[in-house]
Amino acid sequence: MHEEKSNQSWQSLAFVWAGAMICVPSLMIGGTLVTGMSFIQALLTGLIGYGIIVVLMILQGMQGTDLHKPTVSTASQVFGKVGSQKIISIILMIACLGWFGIQANVCGQAFSTFLATYGVELPIQLSSLIWGIIMLVSALYGIKFLNILNYVAVPILVITCVYGVVVSISNTAGGSIFDYQGSGELSMASGLAITIGSFALGAVIAGDYSQYCGSRRDVVKAAALGILPSGVLMIGVGAVLTITAGTADIAEVFMGIGSPILGVIALILATWTTNAVNAFSGGLAMINVFDISKEKEKIAVAVAGGIGTILAVVGILNYFVPIMSVLSAMVPAVAGVMIASYWVVQKGDPAKWAPVNGVNWLGIISWLIGAGVASAPVILSFFPALPQLPNQPLIGIVLSFICYLIGRKVFAKQTNVEITKVEE
Repeated sequence: MHEEKSNQSWQSLAFVWAGAMICVPSLMIGGTLVTGMSFIQALLTGLIGYGIIVVLMILQGMQGTDLHKPTVSTASQVFGKVGSQKIISIILMIACLGWFGIQANVCGQAFSTFLATYGVELPIQLSSLIWGIIMLVSALYGIKFLNILNYVAVPILVITCVYGVVVSISNTAGGSIFDYQGSGELSMASGLAITIGSFALGAVIAGDYSQYCGSRRDVVKAAALGILPSGVLMIGVGAVLTITAGTADIAEVFMGIGSPILGVIALILATWTTNAVNAFSGGLAMINVFDISKEKEKIAVAVAGGIGTILAVVGILNYFVPIMSVLSAMVPAVAGVMIASYWVVQKGDPAKWAPVNGVNWLGIISWLIGAGVASAPVILSFFPALPQLPNQPLIGIVLSFICYLIGRKVFAKQTNVEITKVEE
């Protein structure tokens, strides 16, 4: 049975991962990093951050390949069937709503900036509202249209980036880019939190995409060759465009590459296609979280997109860094618990894996401890009067990993009883 499912080549999966990297948020990561550190540090931070993502993807993806199941199913041992569905869905919902708001805000800014070059004033809030609604309606009724649009959007974004880099380098001495130092206000730890947060969700749910791979080796090759080259390249492109444009505002960067029309088309198409997926995925996650009937799927998608649009109107883009930091705290902690269970307790043996009915509180509490402690520095940063903590993006995954193993030792008898509750 497994052989029938193992029909995905590592090359095809690598292209999926590379396609996920070639997007506007990856450029924004590069621009954000290079404003606070040197160009070389930004590239190094991107390499290390995405390297950590690749390790998580490999460990998570191998579980999917071994068991031939998606992430919600593989996590049903460590969180329980109900717990797994709720936790994964809550994280998916939060991430999708946040990303919808950020992308709609980017699109709104780009359109307003574009119109301003021709003397037309359109408030960014109104522009974000208009584009958020367009993206939402597309998600509800235009999936086939969006699939076609996606094939157009990615090449245009790539062409625009290449064109922008060529123009930037031709107008600037190459050495000045490599010598660029930034403000020095962004630490390596904060830079890693931003980078890891940008694709942490993809790492945790890697099993959804690798469950049809033929071997663990395929998972390794697809993750390493799909994520690292494209991810670091996009950070480099975003950094170069930001340095030469003198701003990290992605809309202004694209308007200043020599062809405002090409720039605005690239940004609108790229954010539009991505956001339709965000609204749709956010709606499905909302159905799972709140036990909404499948018949009300379109209503859930509309609500998800509506919330994302409101976030765009209020300027969620201004909180891009803390949002990425929160995601880098919450999401990898899920992988920490799953890795502890599958790779340490079960020693990577799929024969020892078995789902747990209901809720496995040991896994959920371990995740909450890791996610809570890792989120504390970000939450405290909103209250300058309180003592501040350094941002340690990997503390969540380490803590959840350790808490699960310790908890399992302490409650060994109870946990052993739980994991024998094999699905009928």
